[in-house]
Amino acid sequence: MDDSPKLTARQQQILDLVQSAIERTGSPPTRAEIATELGFKSANAAEEHLQALARKGAIELVGGTSRGIRLKSDTLRALNEARGRQFSMPLPGFAQLTLPLVGRVAAGSPILAQEHIDQTYVVEASMFARKPDFLLKVKGMSMRDIGIMDGDLLAVQKTREAKNGQVVVARLGDEVTVKRFHKTRNTIELRPENADFEPIIVQAGVDDFEIEGLAVGLIRSNMLM
Repeated sequence: MDDSPKLTARQQQILDLVQSAIERTGSPPTRAEIATELGFKSANAAEEHLQALARKGAIELVGGTSRGIRLKSDTLRALNEARGRQFSMPLPGFAQLTLPLVGRVAAGSPILAQEHIDQTYVVEASMFARKPDFLLKVKGMSMRDIGIMDGDLLAVQKTREAKNGQVVVARLGDEVTVKRFHKTRNTIELRPENADFEPIIVQAGVDDFEIEGLAVGLIRSNMLM
């Protein structure tokens, strides 16, 4: 017996759009992006369809963030099964990346040192606009408002440089954090995307600080169930 929710054609179109955005970029679309893609006059129309999908149990909506759309784990499994694949087994012919998942990082040693790697994942290269070098498990909710949640896997391209406004993985002493980068003449600010958290102020040349990479995509924790 098929227990999947019965969706209208428009709701199915939006669900497919959410799924394809997650597969392509690692993040769900914003309401404005849905409206633009489907020709709605405003983001409010997209919101109404999303609310209907949430009531039918096809998605979960997370408040306080423009990308707060999550596919329910059973919906994601059904979509994967329908397409004949699992997260760790991409379709043949797709370019595949084997990415290390970095765990706790010891001070003073490279982030990709063997002792820091908990496991590896095989993912489709097409999920990311820029090629990542490793995955980092997100801890905490300081970046919630741009859809980066506790337990998600952040895809990171290794680099030592960043521009203002980019989301970076930075090392402060023996702690690794995900924040939005902003450099002024005298200091570096690591800014959260959650009003409950304060920016981290780094004193250039004083604090033990290093940029480890740029965020280039996201793999939702519910994609791993």
